[in-house]
Amino acid sequence: MVRHSRLKPKRHRFAYKVFSLLIDVDRLEEAGGLSRLFSVGRFNLTSFRESDHGPGDGSPLGAYVRTLLARESVDLAGGRVLLLCYPRILGYVFNPLSVYWCYGADGVLKALVYEVTNTFRERHSYVAPVLEDDRVGGSIAQQRDKLLYVSPFIAMGMRYAFRLAPPDERVRISILESDAEGPLLLASFRGDRRALTDGALLRVCGELPFMTLKVTAAIHWEALRLWLKGVRLADHPSPPADPTSADAPGLFSHRKSGS
Repeated sequence: MVRHSRLKPKRHRFAYKVFSLLIDVDRLEEAGGLSRLFSVGRFNLTSFRESDHGPGDGSPLGAYVRTLLARESVDLAGGRVLLLCYPRILGYVFNPLSVYWCYGADGVLKALVYEVTNTFRERHSYVAPVLEDDRVGGSIAQQRDKLLYVSPFIAMGMRYAFRLAPPDERVRISILESDAEGPLLLASFRGDRRALTDGALLRVCGELPFMTLKVTAAIHWEALRLWLKGVRLADHPSPPADPTSADAPGLFSHRKSGS
């Protein structure tokens, strides 16, 4: 379930049922054999393509993510990288947010990569090594300055506060977006884990037919509702020259990664 609650200048809320894919980016061939209704790199009822993520050129995502982490002196030492994202459904997908969970060989979460894509197909990845101060109980709490234009009704100069429960039997993600005056938008996702089987895919695709197309349609529908409420449009700046960042000090000062 995805929920959004806008707090200002006009209150606006919605919730939609969705389902996501949690996939090991180093074991894609194995994942492609789990169900007759799921394929990697080719058309099916549901599918996954590496070209939908990262640099978008179809290069191996495992190597891509490890290169990003190496720049921040994070070595997974053979650990795994899991990607939480929407799958393609009948060949179509749009992922506003994909999250890479990066584990060391000891099973400890070492880093997260928040991959944000807007409806203009611009993309930016926020690389976030997990520091000890980020571990809050069983959750991870991190913050980053907003660098990519996302909503036409939210200006730049915002701050993301991420709160996540690593995927086990359940996964939880919440994002509080704030400006200099305080919280503006709270978005959250929660899901329960299911095995990737023919039966499970038939059930969720039957309950949520054309889900990924509906994600795009819902974004535009909710934008229309905000416009009708009188919320003003924000300027659309060009995306950053560098499609990835590890720290983005701007309107809000915060700790440098690795310090």
